[in-house]
Amino acid sequence: MRFGFDNILGMNEKALAVRVKRNELIANNLTNADTPNYKARDIDFREALSNAAANSNSGKLVKTNSQHIGISTSDFDPLMKYRIPSQPSLDGNTVDEHAEKAAFGENAVRYQASLHFLDRKFKGIVKAFKGE
Repeated sequence: MRFGFDNILGMNEKALAVRVKRNELIANNLTNADTPNYKARDIDFREALSNAAANSNSGKLVKTNSQHIGISTSDFDPLMKYRIPSQPSLDGNTVDEHAEKAAFGENAVRYQASLHFLDRKFKGIVKAFKGE
């Protein structure tokens, strides 16, 4: 039997990574709440998680040759979508501060839950190694 963290941790590790990316996007939206023509962005968690499960390199370019030029793909993510505003502002900004704060709070709670699940997994692994 092969021992690997991917087998043990399952989707919890990928879920944590998606939650981190979503927190970054929501925080960026809140930061730009007063920026004219700023378009709020978000990630559909279910779509991102299923994509991460299907392909660990999803949304990222991979160098297949050592002579290829390395590029940054941090701004390019096909899973990011624009939010549709409930009430658009006159300056073209689509950030709804109340909705963003609620989304940030919900995502933070779910992030903590993912951390808790990973913590329990690691404690279980330690107990198994100790023979408890």
